[in-house]
Amino acid sequence: MNAHLTRTALLALLLLGAASAQTPSPNAGQLRAATYVILDPVIEGNQNLVNAEQRQSILAAMRRDSAGALKRRYPQATIASAASANAIQVRPVFVAPSALVPWNKLGARLEFQLPQGQKYVLSDTFGISVLLRYRAEFVNYMYDQLAARLPR
Repeated sequence: MNAHLTRTALLALLLLGAASAQTPSPNAGQLRAATYVILDPVIEGNQNLVNAEQRQSILAAMRRDSAGALKRRYPQATIASAASANAIQVRPVFVAPSALVPWNKLGARLEFQLPQGQKYVLSDTFGISVLLRYRAEFVNYMYDQLAARLPR
């Protein structure tokens, strides 16, 4: 019985340690009036679906539209062009499918690095039909959908 209690206590301590090690999501107060720096966007997956000129256009839209989505969510926030010690760094990520077929999904992520070192990631997937519906505004739509999930 003593060995059983010891194992149970050890398991409880391990679980408590694992739970406390998880990064909590940032609170609305931290995010509402924060300064954000948009890092260089990244395209993951099959980059050969578009040519180099289209890729540059998509990367520019990712930077612009992720900043716009954050500003619409938090009007008091500041979007800075250079990193500072108190700025929240945000990397927009687009995950391209292997092929543009109706059953594949496109992915989007916003990766946040808070000044205290915590990382927070928002991600979602979107069907090809959403891309076709929003066309030139698709990147804007994706990041608005992600930003809408941030705390108010």
